[in-house]
Amino acid sequence: MNATQKLHELGQSLWLDNITRGLLDSGTLNTYLRDFSISGLTSNPTIFELAIRNNDFYDEAIKQKFSQGKSRSALFFELALEDLTRAADMLLPIHKKTAGVDGWVSLEVSPLFADDAASTTREAKRLHSMATRQNLFIKIPGTPAGLVAIEETIFAGVPVNVTLLFSREQYLAAASAYARGVERRLAAGLDPKIGSVASIFVSRWDVAVKDKVPKNLANRLGIAVARQTYGAYRELLVSPRWSKLSDAGAMPQRLLWASTGTKDPAAPDTMYIEALAATGTINTMPENTLLAFASHGSLSGTMEADGGNVADLLADFAMSDIDLTALAEELQKEGLKSFKKSWSDLMAVVTAKSAPISEAATAETVQS
Repeated sequence: MNATQKLHELGQSLWLDNITRGLLDSGTLNTYLRDFSISGLTSNPTIFELAIRNNDFYDEAIKQKFSQGKSRSALFFELALEDLTRAADMLLPIHKKTAGVDGWVSLEVSPLFADDAASTTREAKRLHSMATRQNLFIKIPGTPAGLVAIEETIFAGVPVNVTLLFSREQYLAAASAYARGVERRLAAGLDPKIGSVASIFVSRWDVAVKDKVPKNLANRLGIAVARQTYGAYRELLVSPRWSKLSDAGAMPQRLLWASTGTKDPAAPDTMYIEALAATGTINTMPENTLLAFASHGSLSGTMEADGGNVADLLADFAMSDIDLTALAEELQKEGLKSFKKSWSDLMAVVTAKSAPISEAATAETVQS
């Protein structure tokens, strides 16, 4: 039994933070499901931008869709859904076996709508309707506008992966938005069982403070914040509010560790995976991190229900003038800017792949 299988046995779901047509066509994703206990996957515009830019297996589809007069955005979402619905079908047996706990794929709404709750909600419903898959999450950032959209999207019956969360406070705000959506469904006589996960970004904390803290604090903040958040998550699951929802048939919104690839070349490549082994959570891993953990990862048990004692460690960061609340807000704002840049890069590569087609069509028109 390799390390990924052991982690799965300890009660954590392992999802792949990647999806490409090559992974599907080659059978690699099937191998990961079988050999590494992968039980879900996530996607984002950066993943698709790199896949489209660096491979040719999207070129024919782009040519065909562009010739039909589709916009860049519409073209991309059709490509993405072609991949994600295939993956969703592969994961459907897991989804059914686990009663909807696992077997999910995720598609992100355009970040251009991030400050517009109504447009985000509309896009979430539209994309989920296009997919026609019960095990597809729509990713919505947990920004102030996003929280409004999350509540509305859950109320509409669309499963949500809340992304771009950094702190315990941001997580609790997202969990409350999810709960409000479920409570409104119950009040309206609707089924309260709507899937959701809340994604905490881990490694970006350590990148943000790497030149601002002593060496003994290097690569320790992301894990500390994650542990603090896990304690809040476990407390929330036994709170009167959640107990009432659970008794009514609602699903708990699970905590997901995101951004778990090590960014510091001097640090172990499995550092975040080993430190964040926690029952009832998800770790979505970049492909190279998954392979590294399967190869040489090690486990020493799971996280304490309260996340462990991290108060003193967080106090050490405060002594280094790290304002955790302000930094969490900054990281979320920077993350949103990064999402928008990734979207712009994605649209640019779709345009570049379409350009030869456009030029050929123009030349033909001129010649005729």
